[in-house]
Amino acid sequence: MDFDFNLLMNAIASGLLLGGFYAAVTAGVSISFGMLDIVNIAHPAFVILGSYIAYYFSASLGVDPILVSIIALPAFYLLGGAIYQVYYLSFERRGQDALRGLAFFFGLLFVTEVTLLLTFGVDYRYVEAPYIGPSLHLGSIELPYRLLIPCVAAMLLYGALEVFVSRSFIGRAIMAVSQDQLALQLMAADPIRIKRIAFGISIATASLAGALLIVIQPVEPSVGRDYIGRVFAICVLGGLGSLPGALIAAFLLGVIESLTSTYYGPSWAPAVSFGVLLLTLAFRPAGLMGR
Repeated sequence: MDFDFNLLMNAIASGLLLGGFYAAVTAGVSISFGMLDIVNIAHPAFVILGSYIAYYFSASLGVDPILVSIIALPAFYLLGGAIYQVYYLSFERRGQDALRGLAFFFGLLFVTEVTLLLTFGVDYRYVEAPYIGPSLHLGSIELPYRLLIPCVAAMLLYGALEVFVSRSFIGRAIMAVSQDQLALQLMAADPIRIKRIAFGISIATASLAGALLIVIQPVEPSVGRDYIGRVFAICVLGGLGSLPGALIAAFLLGVIESLTSTYYGPSWAPAVSFGVLLLTLAFRPAGLMGR
């Protein structure tokens, strides 16, 4: 079989665009798991919640789904703050082990899925927007706008988060809160408040990621389960607590999955992706950009 250079370039381009979307879904986990040591296994369920909110207002009012997600950011932030407060009062303050906290988030995952199931049913839902069908052509490379726009949105999200974390007092406090809470208190910062803010931000990112997901593909309540393993793999592969590392890992995983799907079939993509993760952990346990 002759080598098809155009097929290779299109596979790489599609992988990069897909990786951008993976990065958007992983952003919240990079904060909660990477910076706060909170294993929020329910995060993909909140992404699906964001998808359904974008669907509802887009279908009923004709509002662009990504615009809906931006408007909904404050509501998701408050939801995240409330969830952390319950988690703190129930587990952290009492010194409960991480396993019980994991059970708490598994319960949130189940409750969110069931609520969406009872509200919207099992049918797949999708949105309509002018940019979902067309593609941008760069020579022989085809870039679908339904993937290109989510990728650009994800990079803007990571840019904003990186500036916030590296240049603001609260952002630096978020980076420090899991390392030395006593030092943080000496700087007149309340660790619980900082964690509540950080967790609120992590859930707020799910609003945008959910809109990007429903732009890319139709959704139903259990679709979020497909991303649980993937987002944690990206977070670990990039290096815990490193937003640039998570972004690079998401692009890497997207390209690997795309190439595998193109040349060997989509059923092999998850196995190859997690194989890369295992090799990374074997030879560089801290991840690509871990400290």
